[in-house]
Amino acid sequence: MMNKTFLDQLEYKVTGACIEVNKILGPGLLESVYQKCLMWELQLQGINFTTEHPIILSYKDVLLDTALK
Repeated sequence: MMNKTFLDQLEYKVTGACIEVNKILGPGLLESVYQKCLMWELQLQGINFTTEHPIILSYKDVLLDTALK
């Protein structure tokens, strides 16, 4: 069940994973490199996740496929 304690613990683990990736890689790489490493780190931490969900934009009552993720 998603309660405040669960979300606090999840936030702590995800933030820790981000810090771990940054600590190992440092600055200056492409976002795609950090993304792949973070995905691996989240798997190592046992955190279930999905990535790159397409975003449909509504503009003046028309749904537009913007290729945003």
